[in-house]
Amino acid sequence: MSLDVMARAEAPIPLAAEFRVDPGELLALVGHSGSGKTTLLRSIAGLWRPEEARVRVNGDTWLDTETGVDLPPHRRRVGIVFQNFALFPHMTAAQNVMAAMARGVAAPRVEAERLLELVNLAGYAERRPAALSGGQQQRVALARALARQPQALLLDEPFSAVDRATREKLHGEIVALRAHLNMPVVLVTHDVNEAQFLADRMVVIEKGRVLSAGSTAEVMSDPAALRAMGLRELAAMLPATVAEHSADGLTRLDTATGPLYLPRIEASPGARLRVRIMAHEVILSRARPEGLSAQNILAGRVARIVAGEGPAVLVHIAVGEDEILARITRRALADLGLAPGDTVHAILKIMSVARDHVAGAV
Repeated sequence: MSLDVMARAEAPIPLAAEFRVDPGELLALVGHSGSGKTTLLRSIAGLWRPEEARVRVNGDTWLDTETGVDLPPHRRRVGIVFQNFALFPHMTAAQNVMAAMARGVAAPRVEAERLLELVNLAGYAERRPAALSGGQQQRVALARALARQPQALLLDEPFSAVDRATREKLHGEIVALRAHLNMPVVLVTHDVNEAQFLADRMVVIEKGRVLSAGSTAEVMSDPAALRAMGLRELAAMLPATVAEHSADGLTRLDTATGPLYLPRIEASPGARLRVRIMAHEVILSRARPEGLSAQNILAGRVARIVAGEGPAVLVHIAVGEDEILARITRRALADLGLAPGDTVHAILKIMSVARDHVAGAV
């Protein structure tokens, strides 16, 4: 059940984009406000028609301007979650979910309660939106989108209207929910952290055009994409397993290259996580240093070095099958004399990893 999208237009903004999303895959469309992300999403849903476009799901054509096919939104089996929730205020949570169901569902109330339980809202079926928190309303909106039994799920900045703590929790729930989804999912976001946590692949949109596309690791090492998103967003995701919680408030994680200590993480020993390590927070050393306050020292090997347009370079450090990124100056690189294949130690302060930079494994 793959989703294939091509869209080109001159107005209201220039648009030239093409991408494919496989079944069960989450693709993030990333870009600044006004870059064309939501316009692309609206094209998929049938809410806007580009001058030239093609949208196909599992071989079924929803839109093809060349042949004149243009299914209206209600005939496209697509679930949409908007950033403002868009719930019916006079309906309960269960009624909002049932309102999205196709006719002929055998037991709509039972199915609504099942979907609410799937998004961790068991027991909230009779509450109206006004009696729900922002995060709970967003969960109802997600359950409603799934009630359409969609062939594709579209998420339009779905977490932007909730606070940081709620957003972190919703991120974890989306990761857990993905085990139950077999349709392509498209996430529109301007938050690179969010995209890196949730997505399998990323497409960076700049002025309506695809600037970079690929796996999250590939895009996060693309200088052109990074300039568009902001170089300080440059980071790598390091898989880790919770080893133990210590009495001094730290959690020890085990990685492919040794222990990683972070402020206490609310996860049980054995839990598999991913840690987002910002490239500008990493210090490099040829030899393993001693006498430092920074206690995270991870050994690796220089995989490649990518030069930017300014005074900085990006050093990719292989750690097992994964990578850590370090953004250092050309002068520092020359002083260290680093080249691909060299052994190097990445140094990271315990307090340099933010709480919302730790997420469950996809």
